[in-house]
Amino acid sequence: VSIPATAVIGGITITQPEQQTASAFYKIAPGEFITFGWIMTSVLASPTSLTVSAICDNGNTYAVGPTDGVIPGTATQVVWDIWKYQMEHSATPLAQAEYTLSMWGDRGADAVPRPGYLGGFGGFQFAMYTPQAYTSIDDGWQCSVCSGAGVNVVHPVFVSLLVTFFIVFFSGFHLLRTSSRIN
Repeated sequence: VSIPATAVIGGITITQPEQQTASAFYKIAPGEFITFGWIMTSVLASPTSLTVSAICDNGNTYAVGPTDGVIPGTATQVVWDIWKYQMEHSATPLAQAEYTLSMWGDRGADAVPRPGYLGGFGGFQFAMYTPQAYTSIDDGWQCSVCSGAGVNVVHPVFVSLLVTFFIVFFSGFHLLRTSSRIN
């Protein structure tokens, strides 16, 4: 493959899920799949394979997809059965945390970027969580992030009425005092 000297380093743009301002959250449960889709830009020498990984905040790296993260270089998407992955990899289970999707071509994750070739990608963040079973209040559910401190807070309407009363009282007192000096 002849690559012109003016070529730029190839890249990946995520098309699925749609880019959002907030993190995408995925449930680790039976029947839950994550589909990552992308397009390659400025790639003149297509890789023969792509490696797709999810790098977790806990330091672990997880292979994405049905083939331990290695897919054909012409692929434009990968579907990850996260429940199946969880069941098959009990030694390093998926964590309830944030992840960064990372992809690179057959030149490797640490390959020096070259014009016309795919550069490494690591710009999409998402999170995964494990749903909890429903527990009613009657069965002892308690809010783990709630605080009883709000019970002692005075309602703003009461504070407004109290301030209004003092203003009226002291204004009237001042008027009576001023008028008694004039007479």
